[in-house]
Amino acid sequence: MAAVLRRTGSPKAAASLFRRSVPPRNAARFLGGASAASSDAGVCSGEFVPWPNGGGILHRTASVDPTAVVMPGAVVHSGAVLGKDVVVGSGAVVGPSVSVGQSTRIWYNVVLSNCSVGEFCTIHNGACIGQDGFGFFVGEDGQVKKKPQMLHAKIRNHVEIGANTCIDRGSWRDTLIGDETKIDNLVQIAHNVVIGKCCMICGQVGIAGSATLGDYVTLGGRVAIRDHVSIASKVRLAANSSVTKDIQKPGDYGGFPAVPINEWRRQTANLRIFTKKDGDRR
Repeated sequence: MAAVLRRTGSPKAAASLFRRSVPPRNAARFLGGASAASSDAGVCSGEFVPWPNGGGILHRTASVDPTAVVMPGAVVHSGAVLGKDVVVGSGAVVGPSVSVGQSTRIWYNVVLSNCSVGEFCTIHNGACIGQDGFGFFVGEDGQVKKKPQMLHAKIRNHVEIGANTCIDRGSWRDTLIGDETKIDNLVQIAHNVVIGKCCMICGQVGIAGSATLGDYVTLGGRVAIRDHVSIASKVRLAANSSVTKDIQKPGDYGGFPAVPINEWRRQTANLRIFTKKDGDRR
């Protein structure tokens, strides 16, 4: 600026140039090393303000406890509610009217929309909760049309959700994750799914729409559950199993389709014996 002032012809011209070089007061702020400029007119008009406890930004209508931390680059939208000691990591987005309970940790790049999250939960990096479910139908004219996805996802207390897991919101009933349930990375939970308390869901599990799981259910890695299936409480499913019909009794299951674990072991042994005999005949 000093160099610019030396090249100007008069003090009045220098003052005019200086005023033009200063950004306007409502210019977008820079957060976390990246520009917070947005096409959303609300940001530029002052509807979003910086949060002193962490450096993120929040909408003026959001209700945020003074102890909550919103890290740089995080955004809290209109009508959202953050309880006591909540932490929202950089890059996370808390959508309109989302509520987050006391002492919940929302880590980097998490996206919350159309959902409520209970107390003492942990949501790891990149998880998405409350987006539309995969619901379409084909009309008589052959056109694919989207089914309305208008309800919510509800996460109860002490739930842990792994990185890049997706939980869709409901269409005819709310998607529900029960108390103390633990979900691994890369899990897909579709719309209208209801999961009971204290369930353990390992990585790459896929649960199709409107399935219902009882309490204390354990799903091994890459288990697949078809839509509208019900699974009783205290069921354990071996890795890579596929549930195609209701499971009504507690116990261990495995296979494709899933059957009681001892039956699946007999099937596997018989198949091995059969293939060996068939090989000898060749």
